Amino acid sequence: MAPILITGATGSTGRATIKHLLQKGLAVRALVHKEDDRSRQLEAQGAEVVVGDLLDLRSVRRAFEGIKRAYFVYPVRPGLIDASAIFAQAATEAKAEFIVNMSQITARPDAPSNAALNHWLAEDEDRFAVPFSPSGKFASVSTKDLGEFTATLLENPAGHAGQTYPLFGPTELTPSEIASVLSKHLGREIRYEKVSASVLIRSFTGIEIPYLEQHFDAATGMHHDGLLAGTNDWFEKIIGHPSQSLEEFVEENKSVWEKK
Repeated sequence: MAPILITGATGSTGRATIKHLLQKGLAVRALVHKEDDRSRQLEAQGAEVVVGDLLDLRSVRRAFEGIKRAYFVYPVRPGLIDASAIFAQAATEAKAEFIVNMSQITARPDAPSNAALNHWLAEDEDRFAVPFSPSGKFASVSTKDLGEFTATLLENPAGHAGQTYPLFGPTELTPSEIASVLSKHLGREIRYEKVSASVLIRSFTGIEIPYLEQHFDAATGMHHDGLLAGTNDWFEKIIGHPSQSLEEFVEENKSVWEKK
């Protein structure tokens, strides 16, 4: 079988997808933006690593040589429409048979977020600081489950072509309820605190990113209006088990929140 092309290979869902595909004994070609420790880790795991830019048709064409199945994901930054068109063109030229596209829960034709609209078109350690309001709910999904879901579609695409699967976790929670789960499983109080999108982004990156800030501001409004709420059983139907609960995720990743 031809290798499966994975974009965003050093990102969260890309890495998880590659892990599941390699565990199934499938060949993987990982498209990365540059060679670094993360790309070398993928090579050590058994993936074929190629360097390219999703906004460069020539490099995407090279990545598609001999490819019949692929995973497309683009970060929350400008260029999604161009990257989608380039990816589609290269896939068409390569006569690719099946593409899995990772969109956003916020993507819809009337989305107030420019980032989400483009998708539709193509901790102080003791704080849970997010821009979301206290009353809105959503059922979060772990990247591990997203990777397994994507890998399952790429391994056995029959019946999935043209389908869209809105993916939700098993339980809807408000930000305060999320903080309570964190408190219980980490053994210390985690306080929910509402902060602006700009404050959140600067706390992670140290810089202002207007495009990302506008996306979070818009998503915050959708969250408040209940547009991000919902649950379903697509994980059980496709990968044979429910998606990971927040409690399970925190228990598995406690080291992330451990105080130094």
